[in-house]
Amino acid sequence: MASIGSISLPQNGYDAVIFDCDGTLVDSMPAHFEAWCEALAIHGAGGIFKEDVFFAMGGRPTRDIVVELNDEYDLKLDPAAVAFAKRESFLKRIKSVTLIDEVADFARSLRGKVPMAVASGGSRMVVEKTLCAVGISDWFDEVVTADDVKEGKPAPDIYLHAARLLAVTPARCLALEDAPAGILSAQNAGMQVIAVPSPLSSSQC
Repeated sequence: MASIGSISLPQNGYDAVIFDCDGTLVDSMPAHFEAWCEALAIHGAGGIFKEDVFFAMGGRPTRDIVVELNDEYDLKLDPAAVAFAKRESFLKRIKSVTLIDEVADFARSLRGKVPMAVASGGSRMVVEKTLCAVGISDWFDEVVTADDVKEGKPAPDIYLHAARLLAVTPARCLALEDAPAGILSAQNAGMQVIAVPSPLSSSQC
């Protein structure tokens, strides 16, 4: 058994491994939170997004989160416009993104041994740029993003699609996830799930 901190990672019992990207493979959540803060402030909604809520919503498509914020705070934010601003704000910060060493080491140890994929709730452009920024874009057989499915996390679509592309039965896939929506997504797909701890604080944007 390998481990991430106190989490044990099985060395067998699966035929493929599927990794979430943000908060699992890469330490990008601080940059994403700052990008959310900037994007919401640009659109007149600064100060509404607490960091613990941000982490709880992690893994979900940006537009879905904007819709929920509209409902929660009786706002009329344009989901597409906020998503664009958030993406541009994140890309300005992409050089601050680093690998989460324990998870990256696990992925590195599996290269050439089992099929691997990334299954992210982000957009394809941002996910691919993120993987390139940390030098691991060639580690994975497939990359599946919110752009590739009808329903984002916590629906199982992203993980089921990744399993299909890898030609592996979902029940024989091991998924690594950090966020509640992603964990539910992989569980709903029938996969074995390892939860990667996420940092929490009480700050807000």
